[in-house]
Amino acid sequence: MRLGVFALCFVAVWGLVRLRVLPAGLGDSNYLWVLLLAMVISAPLSFVLLRGQRDQMSEQISSKVDRAKRNLAANRSQEDEADDAARGETSAE
Repeated sequence: MRLGVFALCFVAVWGLVRLRVLPAGLGDSNYLWVLLLAMVISAPLSFVLLRGQRDQMSEQISSKVDRAKRNLAANRSQEDEADDAARGETSAE
């Protein structure tokens, strides 16, 4: 989605440069100028426009990390119980 916002900004800036609304840059730097200007414009737009998707992805990642932590804790407790049981059997002999 971020790439799409950048592409739209690039096309818009390129069109404005072609219509001579924006300056064309210096010498042969026209495409570099358009690229840099599109990057500068698309960054804050992406930050604002893609906030909902960013929050959703953050929640998904957070839930996956929490689930992995719970599974790791459960595995550790199973290993501890097995280790305690094995030590109890050897000391009882």
